Amino acid sequence: MLSETTAPPRREHDATLPIGYVDRDGVAHRKVVLRKMTGREEAILADRRFQRNGGKLVTELLHSCILRIGEDEQITRAAVSSLYSADRNYLLLRLRSITFGPELDATYTCPTCGAVTAVTEDLDSLPVVEADDGAEVRIELEDGYIDRDGSLHTTMVLRLPTGADEEAVASQMRDNASTGKNALLARCVQRLGDLAPHRLDAMGPKIMADLTMTDRRLIDRALNSEAPGVDLVRHLDCDACGRAFTASLDLSNFLSLA
Repeated sequence: MLSETTAPPRREHDATLPIGYVDRDGVAHRKVVLRKMTGREEAILADRRFQRNGGKLVTELLHSCILRIGEDEQITRAAVSSLYSADRNYLLLRLRSITFGPELDATYTCPTCGAVTAVTEDLDSLPVVEADDGAEVRIELEDGYIDRDGSLHTTMVLRLPTGADEEAVASQMRDNASTGKNALLARCVQRLGDLAPHRLDAMGPKIMADLTMTDRRLIDRALNSEAPGVDLVRHLDCDACGRAFTASLDLSNFLSLA
């Protein structure tokens, strides 16, 4: 039992968004106040309405736990949905850490020998890259896109995806990961060479599908290495064969107390 002089554990915690939220008045905010998850959030996680759309599940969960963005305490679902995916992922990690603690039991399979390496990850020590030049990534494609007039376009500018993008393509991503990825990237393409904007909007997914695997890999690398957010790439050494390998952070026990 807590004595009168013993402070209870805090339920509210500050977080600083890697990119930030721009409100309807055009003011940018990076400071967010979260509260720990409660039984309400446990019910959200078990709600069947969100089981087939991970984007909506994240929106609902964060909407329930965000107390303030900047000085604004009237947080709408639309505002949470409009947050960049990098910011949403960061907030999910913070939410897990403040509720259950930063330690996360993870396992990784060596691609060389198949042995499993067990690691206790510290979520609070994961590196976070903050945005310096906004939320756009510029990529010089190697093969580029050839339009119907035979013109080659090689300079692509992508904005970073948001929660709204994730929600919109969830069904396509569930049915076919590659098709879903095309739809997601198509929503984020801002410019491709001097291709007219209306043609980008009309042909977005087809353009992404027509790109070579070489260029698609360039896009993946640019988004993974240059984009702001939490670095989820883990650099590991296999306990069995000693080989070094990389893997994405194992989140299978993300919301587990064990």
